[in-house]
Amino acid sequence: MSERAYWLAWSRVPGVGPVLLNRLEQRFGTLTQAWQASLQDLQATEGIGPRILETITAARSQLDPEQELHQHQQANPNFWTPADPGYPQLLREIPDPPPVLYYQGKVEPAENQGLTPVIAIVGTRDPSDYGKRWTCRVAAALAQKGFTIVSGLAEGIDTQAHRACLEASGRTIAVLGTGLDVRYPPRNQGLHQQILPQGLILSEHPLGTQPSRAYFPRRNRIIAGLSRAVLIMEAPSKSGALITAHLANDYNRDVYVLPGSLDNPRAMGCLGLVSRGAQIILSEGHLLEMLGTMPQLDSLKPSQTTLFSAPPPIQLPSLAPELEQVLQALVQSQQFGSEPTPFDLIVQNTNLQPGRVSGALLQLELLGRVNQLPGMHYQPVS
Repeated sequence: MSERAYWLAWSRVPGVGPVLLNRLEQRFGTLTQAWQASLQDLQATEGIGPRILETITAARSQLDPEQELHQHQQANPNFWTPADPGYPQLLREIPDPPPVLYYQGKVEPAENQGLTPVIAIVGTRDPSDYGKRWTCRVAAALAQKGFTIVSGLAEGIDTQAHRACLEASGRTIAVLGTGLDVRYPPRNQGLHQQILPQGLILSEHPLGTQPSRAYFPRRNRIIAGLSRAVLIMEAPSKSGALITAHLANDYNRDVYVLPGSLDNPRAMGCLGLVSRGAQIILSEGHLLEMLGTMPQLDSLKPSQTTLFSAPPPIQLPSLAPELEQVLQALVQSQQFGSEPTPFDLIVQNTNLQPGRVSGALLQLELLGRVNQLPGMHYQPVS
């Protein structure tokens, strides 16, 4: 039986979310083995207490993973799980990837492999004319250089980014907080349809799921996880776009902001991000120059060409202390055997939080120092 059947089955267990699923996979190697594990072994997993254990016991007695997969495919034929080759590579590496990701539209394998750079553009639902104008300018410039633009199909900045990308004959991805068949907000129904022929629409919710206040903040982690960088074009101090920025920071993505006036309340969130180290967008050309320094993923073959001009990866003489700590833990683990090192062992050997280890491994991978293998196992690049 395929591993994807168990990702789907586990996603049906109440109280077992993406973070806990990641822990189960790290502990048991596969979710198939986790489903078959003893209650004693399951309870030894961080986050599984007596109440969750009872829920898991009930679910395992009621769910047949193979039958569940068959039935689900009938109603929702287009979806990925982290066990599938088509699942977006960068999204797989965040601490809480969606266990099931539904898609509609045109799939680009190079994009999912991380070879085509994806940039997020998000911001307030009530932008100024200045915010709208610069969102359109930046989105069009990026689209013309071959970047894929991802946003949330919300009103305001999201809408401007999607439309400008399409008008520039570029590719855009919309991440929804509803089922793929639910047009929300209703006024973007036409934009939803315009995206499908040349873009992609994603959601972690099955068909028919209606909008809920709790779904949209969680949607933002998918936007941040898919992206190599996140652009905040205009955002007040309590904007939901700031959630995306903070998640991007946690995932070790670059954050860029459009500077605004101190007199503009819509700019205060962006100015706050600048004070915490976000980079400022000074022009389209300046942004393209900064994005051009992003290192290439090591899966890119010499015969392939990127869609944007970038120099070769910079060979740094030394790594940041945390990256060096993670790399050395991986190297030392390899000295005791030739097998790839599982994620949980790296966490154990470094005494760092799983999220920080995940972010460090992603940076090391982008720098060509580490290779990720199936099942969240890692090897240093010799």
